[in-house]
Amino acid sequence: MNAEPKKLFLLDAMALVFRAYFAFSNNHRINSKGLNTSAMFGFTNTLLEILKKEKPSHIAVVFDTAAPTHRHDAFADYKAHREEIPEDLALSIPYIKRLVKAFNIPVIEMDGYEADDIIGTLERKAEQAGYVTFMMTPDKDYGQLVTSKVHIYKPARMGNGAEILGVKEVCAKYGIERPDQVIDILGLMGDSVDNIPGVPGVGEKTATQLVQQFGSIDNLLANTDQLKGKLKEKIENNRDIALLSRQLATIHCDVPVEFDETDLELNDPDKDQLVELFKELEFRRMAQQVLGEEIHLPAPAVAANGQMDLFGQATAIAPAAVLPEKEENEVLLHTIHDTPHTYTAVEGAEQLQALVTELMRSPAISFDTETTGLDALRAEPVGLSFCTEAHSGWWVPLPADQTRTKEILDMFRPVFDREDALLIGQNIKYDLHILAAYGIHPRCRLFDTMVAHYLIQPEMRHNMNALAETYLHYSPVPIEQLIGKKGKDQGSMRDADAEAIREYAAEDADITLQLKHTFESKLDETGTRNLFEEVEVPLIPVLAGMEREGVRIDLPALLDISKQLEEDIRVLDRGIQEMAGTPFNVSSPRQVGDILFEVLRIDEKPKKTKTGQY
Repeated sequence: MNAEPKKLFLLDAMALVFRAYFAFSNNHRINSKGLNTSAMFGFTNTLLEILKKEKPSHIAVVFDTAAPTHRHDAFADYKAHREEIPEDLALSIPYIKRLVKAFNIPVIEMDGYEADDIIGTLERKAEQAGYVTFMMTPDKDYGQLVTSKVHIYKPARMGNGAEILGVKEVCAKYGIERPDQVIDILGLMGDSVDNIPGVPGVGEKTATQLVQQFGSIDNLLANTDQLKGKLKEKIENNRDIALLSRQLATIHCDVPVEFDETDLELNDPDKDQLVELFKELEFRRMAQQVLGEEIHLPAPAVAANGQMDLFGQATAIAPAAVLPEKEENEVLLHTIHDTPHTYTAVEGAEQLQALVTELMRSPAISFDTETTGLDALRAEPVGLSFCTEAHSGWWVPLPADQTRTKEILDMFRPVFDREDALLIGQNIKYDLHILAAYGIHPRCRLFDTMVAHYLIQPEMRHNMNALAETYLHYSPVPIEQLIGKKGKDQGSMRDADAEAIREYAAEDADITLQLKHTFESKLDETGTRNLFEEVEVPLIPVLAGMEREGVRIDLPALLDISKQLEEDIRVLDRGIQEMAGTPFNVSSPRQVGDILFEVLRIDEKPKKTKTGQY
């Protein structure tokens, strides 16, 4: 019985780190300390998938360093056009190295040599020692290293499983006889990412065809007489560039790196180091998956139990509950049900006046409106919510009677007229529209948490629920609980349960205030405070005013333009019919295909879709 072959996985670290980071580009993972953990999370998930599914006997993770290499010596502009990596991605790399080492997997890097050269050297030595090697990378350049014992392992992506490329797959991809011919293809086409020039005007398709025909760059350059026209001119005028580009694209397998089978052997992870890292990164679910145990993270601070409201009424507080863990968030998310809070409905002239008096004393007021719809220029207000202290808030319901609503809003006019107060909102421009419909134009200073977060983390989502979960470890009440799911059957806030809307609306103002406190320091950390205070915030009422004012449209001028465009189209249509030599409908893709490929014959071997259309 044959023994299992020794199975070595060599991971191209930076390619996988970049891939992990940008996989979360629309919704970066941020822990409670503001650290972007996207790259760490994605890379560790990839590593865990390999360990579980592929069960390598030996493994290493290979990193590039910032030191110049022999390629820089040969070509000074090598990788010259690469942008600086994002700062939060740069901060991720030391954490990823710590994670790899905590898994007891060797980290290999060497100044003067790129990761692909180190991997190429290790896989050649491993092949001689009887290993089957998998180079884990999405980089096409590694195709040149593939042999019967060496494969590319492209990680799973966008719902598709991992892809393993051997000699057969690499040769089929390019229509070549040997994997090492990939070097010649790369030499001709170049690589914009690494700033390898290649032959100007020769792309992957042409480069592949030339290597298929001539076998190598050397043979191509010796037989340029077989080429014609501009292609011949390009190749002959760029001989040196083609040879230099091939040199730059060649992965060198002679790096002075040791191949130590014992060091590369897969061992059990260092549990203590992993616990420490998972706590620091707040990978709670991952810790449970890897270590089989819970790690305890500090919960966000909450107000004391039994808090009294503005009117001396004790508010009932829901008992603490064990919350279900969310797949997309590694920390326990609290909700309104296990967070002590005081949310009070304010009705009647006496209570309304007491609230106004309270708000007039506060230097900062978080504010939100609930309305009948999303169109700020048409929606009617259903109520206002206010908050001046975390975990407390007030809800002011407004009636359908617009005369009475205006009377109530007028009571709050002095609050909005305060130049010494800060008015805080999430997308506060919407609320300014609602107030403007009743002649109220706040003179307070403004703080918009949505705009602030856009400056702090532009790649992330900026809606309040996502911000609360990311920064406060808190999941707000979903609006669907009040009015149902989106669609024709969705209800209106006007019809929502009175107690439910009080909790929902006051919570919005409360969460917005807490986010403001969180984002204050982050504006300084990211150097965006001046942009926020001097440009973005002053523009909020300007944009609101522009939207309310609208833009005057010159209908006669637009009609004249429309007539001119129609005449231009008719002229173009006639010209196309004349060029084709036969009438046809230029708006029909099928008829255009027939004209191009059957009448004009612009291609002798055109491709067709499954439905028979060119």
